[in-house]
Amino acid sequence: MAIMAMENGADKIRINPGNIGGTDKIKAVVDVARERNIPIRVGVNSGSLEKDLIEKYGGVTAEGIVESALDKVKIIEDLGYDNLVVSIKSSDVMMCVKAHELIAKQTNHPLHVGITESGTIFSGSIKSSIGLGLILNQGIGDTIRVSLTDDPVREIEAAKLILKTLGLRKGGIEVVSCPTCGRTRINLIDLAGKVEKMVSGYDLDLKLAVMGCVVNGPGEAKEADLGIAGGDGCGVLIKHGEIIKKVPEEELLDTLRYELDNWNE
Repeated sequence: MAIMAMENGADKIRINPGNIGGTDKIKAVVDVARERNIPIRVGVNSGSLEKDLIEKYGGVTAEGIVESALDKVKIIEDLGYDNLVVSIKSSDVMMCVKAHELIAKQTNHPLHVGITESGTIFSGSIKSSIGLGLILNQGIGDTIRVSLTDDPVREIEAAKLILKTLGLRKGGIEVVSCPTCGRTRINLIDLAGKVEKMVSGYDLDLKLAVMGCVVNGPGEAKEADLGIAGGDGCGVLIKHGEIIKKVPEEELLDTLRYELDNWNE
């Protein structure tokens, strides 16, 4: 068992499978955690599963991941400490989901969930959304981590959106936008990107639609609180599915910003 060194000011100690340390070493970590009243995170990654468990289950499996984690939990509990957080992760989305379904039935310790090594911003966000969606929607999980090969800020943005989509987090503007089609008379991709960037600074709990045309835009944005739709050199501001203002295309963003600055619903 590899014991991760605790940095000054750290709020937890992490214990991961790997090179097995003696009970004395584990006890020393437990003693420090008890002294400082901080949790120990027991982490098991499918890529570091012990050889005996791989042999037992004929490969890396959800069952092996769970057994590895619970073995470490028992060692620490036998030392008289139960302030634990368990983290079991895999880059295999469905294996990770199954492992969480299994372990949730066998322990009451908080679970830190995530899809590890999920990839770049595109592939990683999709894998994390599917995996975390399936896990969290069953009521499993206490904290989450979206693991992306990108700026850590993007991990937080993705995590917030996943939680908001599942109805587990309030606040923040949800942007919905339509795909481009033959009726589009505006640079919809550029507009949607600018809107998403602009609204990130608002702490409003509302849905905002960015539509590509004024033909179907208002109807398709009916479920949104606020929206804009582009026309041929112009655009419209939509509120609760009704067009309330028509403006030149270059004024769409400023018009939307004004509405957000003065939003009182």
